[in-house]
Amino acid sequence: MADETESGQVEKEQVDPEREARRRLALAQIRQYPDPVLRMKAREIDAHDDDLRRLVERMTRLMQDASGVGLAATQVGILRRVFVFQPGEADPAAIVNPQIVKRSDEVETDDEGCLSLQGVQVPVERSLTVTIEGTDETGAPVSYALEELPARVVQHEFDHLDGVLILDRTTDEARREALAKLRPQPILGALG
Repeated sequence: MADETESGQVEKEQVDPEREARRRLALAQIRQYPDPVLRMKAREIDAHDDDLRRLVERMTRLMQDASGVGLAATQVGILRRVFVFQPGEADPAAIVNPQIVKRSDEVETDDEGCLSLQGVQVPVERSLTVTIEGTDETGAPVSYALEELPARVVQHEFDHLDGVLILDRTTDEARREALAKLRPQPILGALG
């Protein structure tokens, strides 16, 4: 049970703007649609070196600060096959050179958003369960058998590594509505 005090409320008000500022700063470092890098295919990673570990640390921090549950290297302008994700309650994880080795035939359609498509959510059909394998940032083999939201997240991030966006996996109507939201709006009075 929490004891709400006047000083506690002031402290809470100071934390929320700080959190929002971190979120905005993180989003400013994530490539936004229609940046062409989001449509490019990432290359395999050969070396599990300090550069890769620093990239994974940066991506994990950006994902958390942006209040995301996954982030692919292409979203930060790096065409390498690595993404980070939040596997449920566990600590964030990285998968290097991921391969989806098993997908359930059972699928579900649910709304998805993306840190690179701010303000857009579209229905996307995904397998309910997947098994994904690769290595972590140190080169150790990893395998995750995931279901529901974590399974959806890794499929979303895996798509990013191939230049595929949620806009490509949704209905025509939802795509049109999303593109209308993403289209830059003219600033009135700017021409005169």
